[in-house]
Amino acid sequence: MEDLSTRIEQSAERLKEAEGFLHLEDKRSTLRELEQEFSAPGFWDDQQRATKISKQASDIRLDLDSFQAAAVLLEDACAADELARLEDDEALYTEALDCLAELERRLKEMELASWFTGELDSGDAIVSVNPGQGGLEAQDWAEMLFKMYTRYAQRRGWKVEVLDAPAGEVIGIEHATFIVNGKNAYGMLAAEQGVHRLVRISPTDDKKRRHTTFAGVEVLPLLPDDIEIAINPADLRVDVYRSSGPGGQSVNTTDSAVRITHIPTNTVVTCQNEKSQLQNKEAAMKILRARLYEMEKARRDAELEEIRGPKHEASWGNQIRNYVLYPYQMVKDVRTSVETGNVDAVLDGDLDQFIVAFLRMKAAQGW
Repeated sequence: MEDLSTRIEQSAERLKEAEGFLHLEDKRSTLRELEQEFSAPGFWDDQQRATKISKQASDIRLDLDSFQAAAVLLEDACAADELARLEDDEALYTEALDCLAELERRLKEMELASWFTGELDSGDAIVSVNPGQGGLEAQDWAEMLFKMYTRYAQRRGWKVEVLDAPAGEVIGIEHATFIVNGKNAYGMLAAEQGVHRLVRISPTDDKKRRHTTFAGVEVLPLLPDDIEIAINPADLRVDVYRSSGPGGQSVNTTDSAVRITHIPTNTVVTCQNEKSQLQNKEAAMKILRARLYEMEKARRDAELEEIRGPKHEASWGNQIRNYVLYPYQMVKDVRTSVETGNVDAVLDGDLDQFIVAFLRMKAAQGW
């Protein structure tokens, strides 16, 4: 049996460090104050404020529970390892290994969470995927990326709400916009903002030639209700039309799809996957608020990168990541040089290696 004492000591040290950088003592104090507010008369009279405080308390409890679970795993690993060595018991040794593996996974998640210092990093995200250069190939590539991100969200236990993903006339999709609900969804997915390049044998080329195509990914924070964005109804043009993709019972039979144009900025958003026109309008307004917030922040402090990062045309030379399916198989991130030959796993949503490396680089460089 391998000596696990070094791994256990390292994990114990990392757990001690986590208690510091997660500011758990401050969070315990904050939670006590919030719980006192819950019992105050009239707490629920202001629903918006009460909901915000409840979410804040819930997030703190998750952090505290996660740390406690990690501490229990450390104790279990120590006990199982000690007994395994005393009794030369392979089953106990395996139990110690399992506890250590889960502990190390949880420590990695806690360390990752410490990098999310932005106001909106811990919240939900609005993701848009748009075909770039490459014609029909780009539409197919956009659909592949759309599926990759939905699978990534499933791996992390996040919920995906598709707002708009009309099918292309021949292949792929015209574009896709969806909301990802989950802790740190925006902080994580913001790393995917940019141009993604695909090289492969074209499935639409009868001569089976190699093609290069591009798609752009935009990631915005889903704004909490307490962030006010002034939108004059007179500045909006709302068009309704018949949905073109699969959806609820009324899709394709009524004019339920909505397109909203913010005339002063010429910002256009669409939504067609909800069952009613009202629901589609509400979802479209969420996207519009996020985009106008981004524009206002850019004008106010000239730091557009905080929300969106530099915007590039979805074409050659601007990509953040290359996906090569032919003549060899490799996915390589241009920013961090992280690469893997397991393309199928990446397209199935195995993205943590790229996202974590990018966030680590940002943290190290003080972005």
